[in-house]
Amino acid sequence: MHISEIIDAARGAAPVDLLIRNVQIVNVLSAEIIKTDMAVFQGKIVGFGDYDAREVLDGEGFFLAPGLIDGHVHLESSMLSPAEFTKAVVPLGTTTAIADPHEIVNVMGMDGLKYMLDASADLPLEVYFMIPSCVPATHLETSGAVVTADDMLSWISHPRILGIGEMMNFPGVLFSVPEVLDKLQIAGKKVIDGHAPLLRGNDLSAYISAGIRSDHESSDIDEAREKLQKGMFLMIRDGSAARNLKDLLPLVTPLNSRNCGFVTDDRHPDFLLDFGHIDSMIRDAVAFGIDPIVALQMATLNTARYFGLKHKGAIAPGYDADFILFDDFENFSVKKVFKKGLPVAENGQIIKLADSTKINFPGTVNISDIELTDLQIKAAGKKINIIDIVPNQLLTKKLVTEGRVENSLMVSDTERDILKIAVIERHHATGNIGLGFVRGTGLKCGAFATTVAHDSHNIIVVGVDDKDILFAIQEIRRMNGGQLVVSNQKIQAALPLPIAGLMSNLPLSEVRESMDALNHAARGLGCHLENPFMTLSFLALPVIPDLKLTDKGLVDVNKFDFIPLFAD
Repeated sequence: MHISEIIDAARGAAPVDLLIRNVQIVNVLSAEIIKTDMAVFQGKIVGFGDYDAREVLDGEGFFLAPGLIDGHVHLESSMLSPAEFTKAVVPLGTTTAIADPHEIVNVMGMDGLKYMLDASADLPLEVYFMIPSCVPATHLETSGAVVTADDMLSWISHPRILGIGEMMNFPGVLFSVPEVLDKLQIAGKKVIDGHAPLLRGNDLSAYISAGIRSDHESSDIDEAREKLQKGMFLMIRDGSAARNLKDLLPLVTPLNSRNCGFVTDDRHPDFLLDFGHIDSMIRDAVAFGIDPIVALQMATLNTARYFGLKHKGAIAPGYDADFILFDDFENFSVKKVFKKGLPVAENGQIIKLADSTKINFPGTVNISDIELTDLQIKAAGKKINIIDIVPNQLLTKKLVTEGRVENSLMVSDTERDILKIAVIERHHATGNIGLGFVRGTGLKCGAFATTVAHDSHNIIVVGVDDKDILFAIQEIRRMNGGQLVVSNQKIQAALPLPIAGLMSNLPLSEVRESMDALNHAARGLGCHLENPFMTLSFLALPVIPDLKLTDKGLVDVNKFDFIPLFAD
């Protein structure tokens, strides 16, 4: 395509490819709504008004806005292949996603990044990537790979890589650990995403001064305000487990909103199908009272500008023709989705996408043989440190209380909702098993387990009875990764995840059915968590306070070190 052809088309000296008549353009640049027509030529918007066109489409008076952008998402957390994730979100209006393949890279190293790049190429969802910066996330767990600054340097110039992924090791930044600083320095002119829950004051200033320019971990308005005041791009998150949107929206005003954007981080298939994607955040923001154009700016232009995507995020000449048609701002029901000027979804359905379910993937569950005695905890005191779940948050609390002892062993106590939790290393067959207790699941019998356990994705299981816990581990091994609910050494529901123990090779609808069955089975055993497996997956994440469990033991995240299970 020669630039002169674009100029001729924009001037009206040559026919455009597509003219969409009778639309209300939501102009996120001028912050107004304009009733007009829009012309598209060779995948670009070239002008407004009347043009000669090879194809004319009646917009039926719908609003026309830029395609939505998710500024931070782990595709793996959907448990869908990239193509199936595309089928879920593109009909909802998302045309661009900035993904951090942190999960699969922790399992497979840079081979995982290559898989994600290859599997997401040529989809109607344009996927960019951030290079994972923390593999392993910390020294406190065992991951499947180690990614060095040299490994990252070899990929940073890739055109679909926009920068360095979330720097979770904020203590490493604050104490100028050489290996951490080496990773930050390879970014060059590309951006570095942050991950700094509860970081405040001078430490936050130091973290930002290292070149880190965004954060998606704010959970209260004061924390978010300080990050915004100090120049961070505030990524407002609303995921399946961490739902921060409504807590942070009161901070947003027309004067500061340009430095705010929407991200999902982690959303499961049921959440995507029941509530939506970025479109749901627009609906919620408008219902809260945010100006509709401001809400759309946060879902499009603001994120594009943060990442340097100069041709995305707006409806104007020279921008990519990624756009949506929708009914009104209250319902925000997306009717049609276009990518590079071509229709890709209509009335909630992808128009055409090849089958992607026939995926052969190497096994990634490698564990030593485990006996019941390996799961037993000898009572070495009365009081124990317990992980206390905070509903709808990734944060947990540390609870110190007396445990239940039977036959000199510390065991689950369903009456107080205190259950055994175990993390089993699954990459190198080291035999590492971390054991502890957790409060807040509600489980009365049985166990539930998963190989989705951020960030190193070892096997994590919570259960009432050691026999069920062991059975769950053995079945996870047999499935080569996945999620399941068991009771009396019988599987109640299961979802195999053969792609790195993180993603299914099944269609979206079947994954959804399996997830519904898993949640139903867990609740049938007494679990009262809104999203049991999403919550479970974050109980091994030793970078979000206060207390977590890894294959190496119990971690006090505030001290960034291990603590004993017994408190006295």
